[in-house]
Amino acid sequence: MTTEITDKETEKACGRVFYDAACPFCATGVARCGGAFARRGFVWLPLQTPGTAARLDMSESELFGEMKLELADGRVIGGADAWAALFRSVWWLWLPGVLMTVPGLHAMARASYRWLVRNRYCFGGACGNPRRSASADWLPLVVLPAAALTTREHLPAWAFMWLVVYSLLLGCKWLTWRRAENERLHASAARSLGYLLAWPGMDAAAFLSQPVSRPPTAREWFWGALNLATGFALLTLAAACVLTTRPMLNGWLAMIGLTLILHFGWFELLARVWQRAGVNATPLMRSPLRARSVADFWGARWNTAFSDFVYDLILRPLTRQVGVVAATLAVFLASGLLHDLAISVPAGGGYGLPTAYFILQGVAVLFERSKAGRRLGLGRGLPGWAFTVLVTAGPAYWLFHPAFVRNVILPMLHPLGAK
Repeated sequence: MTTEITDKETEKACGRVFYDAACPFCATGVARCGGAFARRGFVWLPLQTPGTAARLDMSESELFGEMKLELADGRVIGGADAWAALFRSVWWLWLPGVLMTVPGLHAMARASYRWLVRNRYCFGGACGNPRRSASADWLPLVVLPAAALTTREHLPAWAFMWLVVYSLLLGCKWLTWRRAENERLHASAARSLGYLLAWPGMDAAAFLSQPVSRPPTAREWFWGALNLATGFALLTLAAACVLTTRPMLNGWLAMIGLTLILHFGWFELLARVWQRAGVNATPLMRSPLRARSVADFWGARWNTAFSDFVYDLILRPLTRQVGVVAATLAVFLASGLLHDLAISVPAGGGYGLPTAYFILQGVAVLFERSKAGRRLGLGRGLPGWAFTVLVTAGPAYWLFHPAFVRNVILPMLHPLGAK
């Protein structure tokens, strides 16, 4: 039986966290993750504890609307604001806690939390409808980008772009993590938070449960560091207009630099850090220049986080329903629409060009697998490599079109000293 709260029991606490103990999802989360905050002096108490409503000076309906955090100074905050404060108390969660207070991100965090509260019983399987629970796992992929779109008029185009990209990434990662949880691949709280917040990959099963096959080599550390340094050099040169004074060329140099910094540098080194810790985190870029087919390029070498996601959650289910050809085109169409959302919408122009680019990629995949493509030697050897470079790199200006370079990339260089 739950007893009343006594100040004597919690007098040394940094704060009291009140949660819905009747929610299986919430109770499981407290059991698995609450210790990290308890070690910082926070006491976890059920909202159902007698006297809680009177203590917090609110009605029963207000009490159960969201979790509450009573701070040591007597202030009471709730929901996303409470979680932001809790995150800032743990050193390895400090950055997400700070980001949750940034305008735009704060609105997105609050919208996401409100959605989570409305569906919290389904996550624990208590809503009595497993299909509804599985469908609810997709909602962050809709809610988070929708919340990000509300900030378009309040942020610079480049900041808005990063917010949209991050909202899409977080929605995808939540979905893959929930699928792993449903398959009973239960990992520690630290491993789950690491997957959600500190790793861009989408292979949740491998990250959460599979051990790394070998530790990273010195050569792998070196190449990651070299790519990171080269990317920063290109970005700096582009901002200073050293190599060229043409804005469009500087924009492309900056994009190449950013790709080296993120995908080939930072994400590569992050993978090595996780591998060193014994976690199966495979680098997202796997020698894309060695691809001998367009299918190999997109499916196994370039940004495998996205390819892992679409294969498991889109391509494989669709193939069973509509066949390989239609499923392949649908996947590339979806990819194009997502890139239009992340590229053309922030740029305010070039709509449809990223979608056209990815539809072309889908057609190229189908062509190289056709009888005519095989007769031409596509999918292997030098002909396959040349065709892959032509198709992926040739129309790249459709993907990163002039409006994007002009309205997003070049303004992003201004804080770096661009003229």
